[in-house]
Amino acid sequence: MGARGRPWLALAALLLLGSSLGGCATMSTPQREDAERIANSARSTQVDCTAADACALASPLHDLADRALAESTSKSPRHYVVLLDKGPDALLARVHLIRSARRSIDLQTYIFDEDDSAQLVLDELQAAAFRGVKVRLLLDQLSALEKVSTLAALSGLHANFELRLYNPVLDRARLSTPMYVVASACCWRTLNRRMHSKLLLVDDAIGITGGRNYQDDYFDWDASYNFRDRDLLIVGPVAGDMAKNFAAFWNSPRSVQAERLGDVAHYLRTHGVPPPPHQPYTKPGRVRALLADVEDTAVIRDRFVTPALAVSGVQFIADLPAKHRDSATDEYQAPASNVLQQLIASAQDEVLLQTPYLVLSKPAQRVFRALHRQPDPPRVLISTNSLASTDAFIAYAISYKYKRRYLRDFGFEIHEFKPFPEDAPFELGPTGADLGEVDASAPAPERRPTRLERRLAERGLHSDPGGESSMLGSLLGSSGSLPVRLKRAGIRMGLHAKSMVVDGRVGVVGTHNFDPRSDNYNTESAVVIADPAFAQLLAASIRRDMEPGNAWVIGRRDPSPVLPGIEFTLARISERMPIFDLWPVKYATSYEFVPGPGCTPPPSPFAADFRHCHKPVGDFPEVDLGLKWLGVRVFTAFGSGLAPIL
Repeated sequence: MGARGRPWLALAALLLLGSSLGGCATMSTPQREDAERIANSARSTQVDCTAADACALASPLHDLADRALAESTSKSPRHYVVLLDKGPDALLARVHLIRSARRSIDLQTYIFDEDDSAQLVLDELQAAAFRGVKVRLLLDQLSALEKVSTLAALSGLHANFELRLYNPVLDRARLSTPMYVVASACCWRTLNRRMHSKLLLVDDAIGITGGRNYQDDYFDWDASYNFRDRDLLIVGPVAGDMAKNFAAFWNSPRSVQAERLGDVAHYLRTHGVPPPPHQPYTKPGRVRALLADVEDTAVIRDRFVTPALAVSGVQFIADLPAKHRDSATDEYQAPASNVLQQLIASAQDEVLLQTPYLVLSKPAQRVFRALHRQPDPPRVLISTNSLASTDAFIAYAISYKYKRRYLRDFGFEIHEFKPFPEDAPFELGPTGADLGEVDASAPAPERRPTRLERRLAERGLHSDPGGESSMLGSLLGSSGSLPVRLKRAGIRMGLHAKSMVVDGRVGVVGTHNFDPRSDNYNTESAVVIADPAFAQLLAASIRRDMEPGNAWVIGRRDPSPVLPGIEFTLARISERMPIFDLWPVKYATSYEFVPGPGCTPPPSPFAADFRHCHKPVGDFPEVDLGLKWLGVRVFTAFGSGLAPIL
């Protein structure tokens, strides 16, 4: 709904517009051209290397890419893939590939922070430009670096370095808090249309895609909270499809040079081009350790070449910027969503799905409902976050409302990730946390604030459930980044991987969350591999996250001894209400596995002996709810209307 349907918001937008935009909103065309001239004239043309390969680091991954192309034919392309399950390895692979680039580096992402991991990648990209590599950096506006000065510095860095921001709102690279309010009132549709696609492509030959953004918590470098995520490193002809997709985004009118945006242009005209951006590392020791491995051919071969799997049936599916056109047809709007739904609909035996946010779009619900109604429906296993592990409090609260539907109507076997998993591909050392003995009885330490909360704090604002940060997070589609407080201390993990295996024959790794945002608002991408060996490898990785030591399983709650039929009916009616969900007793709850005779492997939550092998542990295990319980109830009772943008 536009501002015409919300006159009070339109009035608020007009009042805020003058105070928040200032002189940038009235910047003339000559002033913008002046800012572009300043950036262009400051760009260095110095190239530190005259070699044909731009003095690239010798890499066995390039040898693997050459091998894949040599083994490929037009009818039988050959690819090699590596699952990047470990955060530090995912960062190591990226830095190594940047140093090994001979001609070009294309990087596309949703979040690019200015913490240690992102700064390291940014340093390497700058160095690559100065040795003669063409670098193109495409960032979504809403999460594109922290400071205008950084964007200004990069805009005037080097002739080989180009930076563009996707779909900027209000002619800005960075939006202040009042501007978010203005944007939500005047430009709701534009504000929500985000580039969630992620890709690192080197020399149009080696690609990395998957769930990870450029921020410490995606690489196990955060001392309090890290994501369990997954990327795919791939070499072979499909890299050409990745290059075409990146080019479509890069050349889109929605991708704007940073120096052409009002706040960056104003900075350039006022201060000129600042020095190349580099913040001191907070943990320089781990940066030195990673860089030592970057140059070690034996390490690179052992971690990324030896485990590489030769696969066939590779397809790169990706949305295009045209998804964000009002005139786009339904078929064209979301090719990634359409292919994934078709894969699910084709399942005969099993769907193994991993998503951090179990908030299904209506088309996805129709697919799963139809599957479950088949005479012999396939088994559907879901790996997702618990309230204790999620970074998206509101998204979990909305999914909590539909647990009955997920179990009864779709037949989901839901495994919710624990915040302190016993067996996850997580390395404690790189976090930089205190490695001394943790007192499990101690209260949980304060977590690192989210990007949004840091921006609010800088303006003297605070966040709480249902407060300004929560509402703003919902407006931006961030699902409200408000991890809950836990009962004990420790380095916490949250699930962020987006993967799927169908019938043990097709595996998918990508950016799609299988939610309404991914279907309707965000651009998404994924690699689909119809190869049983790869599918089994990916399935093993997902099943590891579903092991009893790593996840709770969701099962039906013991029915009330008093009028259970009426209780069920009231719960179902409440769930079906479009806005409200007032019935407090839910159909399902969390269970912990209890080893015992006949309990190996753990039975399905629909099996007769499920209760024999599991004990109920409550709706929100490990969570120190306190007043947070009220927040959960508020959002499950009144927040279902947010589901389409979560």
